[in-house]
Amino acid sequence: MIEITVHGRGGQGAVTSAELMAVAAISEGKFAQAFPSFGPERRGAPVKAFARINDKPIRTREKIYKSDILVVLDPSLPKIIDIASGVKAGGVIILNTPLSEKEARKLLKGYQGRLALLDATKIAIEVLGLPITNTTMLGAFLRVTNLIDEEAMQEALKQRFGKLAEKNINALKRAIKEVKIYE
Repeated sequence: MIEITVHGRGGQGAVTSAELMAVAAISEGKFAQAFPSFGPERRGAPVKAFARINDKPIRTREKIYKSDILVVLDPSLPKIIDIASGVKAGGVIILNTPLSEKEARKLLKGYQGRLALLDATKIAIEVLGLPITNTTMLGAFLRVTNLIDEEAMQEALKQRFGKLAEKNINALKRAIKEVKIYE
């Protein structure tokens, strides 16, 4: 079973990201679940959402404490949250940042594991006209993990966003091409 945490801020689409991962995985015949973790936070407050993907039924319903994959939608979060402490050994952090690998690792308190970097904010502004990075970061997630087929994710985006899906799909595709992966 693969466990995923999406870190973001209220209004950035962390919960939607986890839901889209689950919907796309289920459409491929996998088992998946998605759930948020937040209280009465307001727009802009740190939020976490979780997803699990497996080839077998998922029986656990507990919170995820350490993930195989961390997706960080907001580049400021590692300054206030110890993001790297939430990834399992052998896992990967997918970070929205314009920073270099060296700068990003320093920001992540010297994290030495697998790391993927993408300036998702820049792509979102250029493609969507808004700094909402969730679908852009889903593109990075697809490329880094190979857990879900791109076509399945595009279908999930079409179902969720309707007329706005095309722009989101364009952001997703651009992220797939531009994400940088460091082993």
